[in-house]
Amino acid sequence: MGKLLKITLVGIVLAFVGERIVRFRERMGATRTLDPVELPNCHLLEGIEAGSEDIDILPNGLAFISAGLKYPGIKSFAPDKPGEILLLDMTDKNPVPVPLTISPGFDVDSFNPHGISTYIDRKDDTVYLLVVNHPQFKSTVEVFKFVEEENALEHLKTIRHDLLPRINDLVAMGPDSFYATNDHYFTNSIMSNLEMFLGLRWTNVIYYSPKEVKEVATDFCMANGINVSPDNKYIYVADIFGNDIHVLRKNPDWSLTPVKVIRVQNILSEKPIVTQVYVNNGSVLQGSSVACVYDKKLLVGTVFHRALYCELEDQ
Repeated sequence: MGKLLKITLVGIVLAFVGERIVRFRERMGATRTLDPVELPNCHLLEGIEAGSEDIDILPNGLAFISAGLKYPGIKSFAPDKPGEILLLDMTDKNPVPVPLTISPGFDVDSFNPHGISTYIDRKDDTVYLLVVNHPQFKSTVEVFKFVEEENALEHLKTIRHDLLPRINDLVAMGPDSFYATNDHYFTNSIMSNLEMFLGLRWTNVIYYSPKEVKEVATDFCMANGINVSPDNKYIYVADIFGNDIHVLRKNPDWSLTPVKVIRVQNILSEKPIVTQVYVNNGSVLQGSSVACVYDKKLLVGTVFHRALYCELEDQ
């Protein structure tokens, strides 16, 4: 009877592990095939060789690019070079990314930028850039003021908080307030990998301001990209392992109310709600992480690789 119980338990464990492996491969898209979709007049941007993980474009066409991310388990083409913020003028006929200098006193050697977001103060048009930073693989938010005439960033403050242990991305609500995603529950690499493998829905969205910090949304497999709607009424959260985008209503107290979930995987169905404008199998871009549009121009960034600039066709 004891042997039968052991065999039964082993069988249950093996079945569970097998099912988790299959689900994990599905979430990672390991079995997905891609049919290329090309755009005219596409080219890789010069000067970006080691990542362009996030991009934010100002109304005047100036694009900030987060470059050089180093992250556990992710390949880096420039492991010894600090990260940087690049500036690209999307109004130029042939735009070229330019590194922004950072004010003295900021530790540029440990700069490891991830998600970024801009905020424009309507009182004086000051542009603030909020940057998720991972010095020594920790998580902070760096607040900069953009000095356009000098192509520079003036560092104003560093934000740390216990509710922001694994920040991936953020969207600015003010000069030093924002919504941010934690893409893992655990900070330990072994436990965070186990968390992904088991498909635990423990990641969340945090609202931060100097006066209040609180969890405003949870139950994501891996909360990743975050942004705000053009009318400033809704917050969008991408759950990359859930293969969906969550739409949440902003409330006056900064809490969030779920409105709907957009299932991205039905892009391959007969009635897709998402249109594919560019698809590549890795021959041009590897590990794409962000896409931004300005005046019919598309900019695609990657976690650790290059950046692509294209012109969109009229739909």
